[in-house]
This record gives sequence, C-alpha cells and structure tokens, in this order.
Amino acid sequence: MADTEHDRDRYDARAIEAKWQKRWLDERVFAARDDSPKPKYYQLETFPYPSGAGLHAGHPKGYIAEDIHARFMRMGGSDGKSREVLYTMGWDAFGLPTENYALKVGRSPREVTRENTDNFRRQVRMFGLSYDWDREINTSLPDYYRWTQWLFIRLFKKGLAYRAAAKVNWCPKDQTVLANEQVVGGACERCGTKIEERDMEQWFIRITDYAERLIDGLRGLEWPEATVKRQQDWIGRSEGAEIAFKIKNSGADAASGAAVTAFTTRPDTLFGATYLVLAPEHPLIDGWKDRIVNWADVAAYRDAATHKTERMRQEEAKEKTGVELKGIAAVNPATGETIPVWIADYVLGSYGTGAIMAVPAHDERDFEFAKKFGLPVRQVVAPRLVNPETPPRPDKESTKRNIIYAFVKHPAENKFLALQLRKFPWLTPIVGGIEEGESAVEAALREIREETGYTNALFKREMQLSIVAEFYAAHKDVNRTVTSRTLYFELQNLEQEAISDKEAALHDIVWLSERELDRLHPLIEGPFIIEWLRRGDSAYAGEGILLDSGDYTGLDSEAAKWKITESVGGARKVRYKLRDWSVSRQRYWGVPIPMIHCPACGVVPVPEEQLPVVLPDMVNF
Repeated sequence: MADTEHDRDRYDARAIEAKWQKRWLDERVFAARDDSPKPKYYQLETFPYPSGAGLHAGHPKGYIAEDIHARFMRMGGSDGKSREVLYTMGWDAFGLPTENYALKVGRSPREVTRENTDNFRRQVRMFGLSYDWDREINTSLPDYYRWTQWLFIRLFKKGLAYRAAAKVNWCPKDQTVLANEQVVGGACERCGTKIEERDMEQWFIRITDYAERLIDGLRGLEWPEATVKRQQDWIGRSEGAEIAFKIKNSGADAASGAAVTAFTTRPDTLFGATYLVLAPEHPLIDGWKDRIVNWADVAAYRDAATHKTERMRQEEAKEKTGVELKGIAAVNPATGETIPVWIADYVLGSYGTGAIMAVPAHDERDFEFAKKFGLPVRQVVAPRLVNPETPPRPDKESTKRNIIYAFVKHPAENKFLALQLRKFPWLTPIVGGIEEGESAVEAALREIREETGYTNALFKREMQLSIVAEFYAAHKDVNRTVTSRTLYFELQNLEQEAISDKEAALHDIVWLSERELDRLHPLIEGPFIIEWLRRGDSAYAGEGILLDSGDYTGLDSEAAKWKITESVGGARKVRYKLRDWSVSRQRYWGVPIPMIHCPACGVVPVPEEQLPVVLPDMVNF
C-alpha cells in the first residue's frame, strides 16, 4: 500500500523518542558537571524498590513531575538563574521481599536483584527522563554500602548507634525478625506462621536525642498545617509526671516494698485514679506470680499478647480486653485508697513506663475499659464555663451555689419539659439550688413539684459530669459561680397538683422536642448536657476546676498539676512517642553491620580501611 500524506506526517513515537533518548544518553546531555560555574542544585528523587513486577503507574506519576522541575531549574527557575542540576536515579535494592522471592524460586537474591534492576532501568529510560545516568546507584552493591557502613561506624563512635534488648516480631518457623508491615493478621507474610513477640538484642540509631530539634525544625516550614500536625503527632512530645504506686497484697495492710511507676500527662487528675493498668509484658509481673491467685488467666492473656504486634494492639484497642491481677493491689498516693491492678494490651511496654494510672472520668480509653469491667468512675475536674453574654461584673458581689438541672420527659411523647420565663426572655429546664441535707435527686423532685406541680417524676439517671459556670445573674443582681448536676426523669402521667400563685406568675410550661433543646437559654452548659441526653456519659478530657481533690479542690487544673506531683513525690518528665530506630534484622539480603563481636574487647567496629564488609555469596540459597 502506498504511503499517504497523512502517514508521512504521523509522529512515530517509538522510533523518534528512542532515537533522541539514545543520543541524550550517548552525549551525556544531562550529566552534572562538578566544575560548572553555575549554581549547583540537587533534585531529590525517590529511589524505587526493584521488584519483579516492574514499574507501576505510581512510579512515573512522581518521576515525571520531578523531571519537569529538574528541567525548569536547568532553564532558569523562578529567578531566571540557570542551575547545574544533579538529578539521578538509583535502586533501593536490599530487602526481605527479594529474599522471599529468591527462596521461592531457589535462586540467589543477587541474581534476582540484578534482573529486576535491569528491567526497571529499561522501563525508566523509556520515559526519556533527564537523569544523570553516570551517577546511578544501587544500595545492594559493595561500592555503595561501604559508605552506609562507614556512616554506621561514625554513629557508633558518637554513641548514636547502640545495642539493646527490645521487643521484636519473631517468626519461629523462618527464624527471623519481622517488621510490623511484614506481619499480616498476626502471622508471618512469608510462611503464615503465627508470630511471637520476643526480647532480642538489636542495633538502634538514637534518633530520640533529636526529638526536640525535630519539633523546633517544623517551625517556620512552608508546609500544609495538616502535614506539620502529622509530624508533631509522630514525634508525640508529652510533658507529664512519673508517679509511684506502692503494691501490696489485696486486702492486706502491709505493702510488698515494690512500687509501679506510672507516667501521666494529667497528674491533676490523680485523685480520680481508680485502678492501675500494666502492659502485659511489664517486668514486675513475673515477680508476683506466687501472690496472683488467678495466675492461669493472667498467663494466658500475656501469651495471647505476644502474638500481636504493637500496631495490632493499637488498632484493636477500640475493643477493650484485660485481666485483673487478683491477689495484689496498688495504693493511690494522693488518697491512700487501695485500687485494683489490671493488665491490658492497649498499654504498651515500650511507651512511658509500661503502666498507666487509670482515670476513667477523664480519659476515653480508661472510661471504655471501666464501663466494660464495672470499675469506679470518679470526676475530679469540672469544665469551667464563663457566659460571654453575661460575664461576671467586678462591681458585684460573688456567690457560690450547687444547683441541679432536671430534664423531665413527657410520658407519651419524645418531648422534654421546659419553662418559658415571663420577666426574662429565657427558656430553661427545671433548675434550682440543692439545699443543705438534700441529695441532688431530692432537690430535683422538689423543684419539679414546686415549679410545675408534677409529682410522679421517676428518676432514671444522673450525668456523670458536674460543670462549673460563672456569670452575672441579673435577676438576683449578683455574680454566680454554680456547680451543676444534671438529672433525667420520666413522668409516669400528666397528673398535676396546684402550684403557688408566685410560681405560676414566673413562667409558663412548654414542651420541647429533642431537636428543640438547642433553644434552651441562657444554658451555657447546654452542649455538654444535650450531648449526654443523646449519647450518654463519656470522659471529659479537658481542663477546668478541681473537685473532690483534697486541699487542691477549687484550684485550676493546670496550676494544680505540679503541686500534686510534688506532694506525692512524683517527678516531672518529658516523653516522646518517637522511638529509636531499630536497624537490625535476622535475614540475609541486607547490609552487613560492620561490627566485630570480640571475646576480649567486646563489640568493636571494623577498621575503616577494611570496609566494606561484603555480604558473602551463598551457593545453596
């Protein structure tokens, strides 16, 4: 068939692009010159892991964007100044997946890696990206990893690389340590064997020494706020206190002499600590074996925890599990009260001290645990609210009062009783003071009867949270600080008795649907109360005014933190979620750690002039 004019004008991508890509490569068009007079610029690229599957769509998506920027900088950038751009490609070629594949096919990881990198290189070059191929690197080649080893030795000499015992994910069949991402459903991704958590000597890089510098370095970065927040959460700086809880035999007066140290960011809530929770791997537990009367249950729970990674334990923490250590107890150092000791896998031995003081009224995890196992919930911090519309006036007398809010439900409809005041544009629930000698329920029933005439309200529940509110009470011409308790009642029927003329002149009775409860005013506690009516109790994790906290009652919670810490002999501490980086793995296809285990001298580095320590060939891999 004869060529048409259209055929002759057609762009033959395969031929044309291959021609020019070869020419760029042969003439080293994108090679970065060390002696260039231009300003030097390094264009960072993400080196891919050369798997047998080859490139996927996500690879060129990033590479093409980077290549555009590299070309932009060569041509002048945003300021019009051309740069000498070092832009190169390399292969992150060590790793367990290659080793797994090599075992599967019975070949050396070195051969498999070479084939994979050759294929990746071929595929990457097809895009015509402007890499300096003279500077291609491969992390599995000795001329590269000699510098990894050199750097490791430098870190070791500075005390930044060290050996320590640590919990690891161990596959008993493959006899290897697994990273968290290599554990699938609690089993080894290679062979499917259930993993075990073991203590083993590991090499670590001491990155926690730089935690504060990492936080400081985030300031001023032109990054999205959400990205900075994720980095801050990853570092996880927490300022708190370490507080010792003495351990004694359950029901006995004599302490055992042992003490558990718990780390808490909220020492102001110590008076509300109603139980202690230890990580299943806490080192003191084995020493109490003879005193724990349900040791079989404890041992079974601890064994189950060893088959979960820390990530699994954190992900599964929504469903609380645990076992009480029956036979021993702890002493709350603030109250002198004996409290139970539990183990639960939502507490990690590697964070803090591996023990927490549980304050269920002020921590959601502890609240869910206490609710499930029927443990006491004791509020010791009340939200402190100031009415912005009627704030306290400095020229007026200040009074304190304990009050109730009573929410009364209609006997046949999903509606709540409210009072529409005549003198003020207020719509309120039943509200009134608690008289001396009265309980909150008695006060509420009295107010319901006096203000509405209903006499058959049935008490159902009380909101766990008390709230402190401050405002100027115009109808009394005084400043008020009120501590409120909220109760929920249901009317049995609509029978009423007559109320006094004085009360009848003050307000009218109205019924509000659940949606209309937002109309209640000036109820500044409303958001807390309405949420409770709709969803029930939850923990209050905010700050406020201390309640039922001995000499510290009435203090601001932030101001009380360190006073309480000092009073019980606690120590102020800063901790981080960030942990030192474990760099050792019990596997073959990785960088040999350049350290000699000498019987006479201990662990010493290989002399630098003898680097690299080369990974040995394995004939029968």
